[in-house]
Amino acid sequence: MVNCGERMSVDYTKGLHELGDGLWAYLQPRGQWGYSNAGLIAGDADSLLVDTLFDLKLTADMLEQMRPITRTRPIGSLVNTHANGDHCYGNELVPERATIYATVAAAEEMKEAPPSRLNALKSAPDAELADFVGYAFGDFDFSPITGRDPDETFDGELTVSLGERRVIVRDLGPAHTLSDSIVLVPSARTVFTGDLTFVGGTPIAWAGPISNWTKACETIAKLDVDTIVPGHGPVTDKQGVLDVKRYLEFVFAEARQRYEAGMDALEAAFDIDLGEFSELGDSERIVVTVETAFRDLDPSRPVADRITLFRTMGAYRKRKLR
Repeated sequence: MVNCGERMSVDYTKGLHELGDGLWAYLQPRGQWGYSNAGLIAGDADSLLVDTLFDLKLTADMLEQMRPITRTRPIGSLVNTHANGDHCYGNELVPERATIYATVAAAEEMKEAPPSRLNALKSAPDAELADFVGYAFGDFDFSPITGRDPDETFDGELTVSLGERRVIVRDLGPAHTLSDSIVLVPSARTVFTGDLTFVGGTPIAWAGPISNWTKACETIAKLDVDTIVPGHGPVTDKQGVLDVKRYLEFVFAEARQRYEAGMDALEAAFDIDLGEFSELGDSERIVVTVETAFRDLDPSRPVADRITLFRTMGAYRKRKLR
């Protein structure tokens, strides 16, 4: 049992880690592109899975490690916290009996980025694009994935009962994506935040508005919890969430200065000195977040296509490695 006011220390190693009180975190160091976390919440008779992983092999390995628990408390429900493939591409391996939940917006967004599209980008004729896609997604095999859509969708908030245990799923997006849910277990003082929290890695605002993400961080920090399982990185506490908020506020302020000075978003991203945030992994993601900040400042600005963003992140990464 986790003591009130005290976060359990969890080693940041690959695999399943017990959090206490019938909860587990599945961690994938270093938390870089595609290497996400998941969770398992056990009730008296069945379990709830928080997210699947980026491909079938990774998801199968995770489910096998969970088998000693799910053999007697089988997975009866799965919550996809958001639409990014590293949190839902493994859905088809979850038992057919399980009900998959996602918000209406997340379910719609899942249709926009099927695994076949990422798979095709690996062999793109554009060498610069293919190089970055290989770096970010080359470890993963998308070709055999057929996918499985959510069975039930909701707006706002959903409560799932595991016997006497209540699990609250709450949408705090749009932020990182068009819809970002947290999975709160009040009885265990624990929350699984999906990609509203990155620890040790650079947050990326695909959707925004960035101000809504910072509000989401404030909401999480006010929860009566001690243990926070992020979408990427080691298990953390509220400071990990507040660090994400600080990064987003920093980038938005820097982007605003350059927007008002008449800079292009790409030029602005390359111009910002990351300072204390320069050691975060995958710093090239600032390209996307600055683009989103510019769109927050000018709502008429069209959404940049992801191929252009991938190509530009590749250029940013090459420059940093020089």
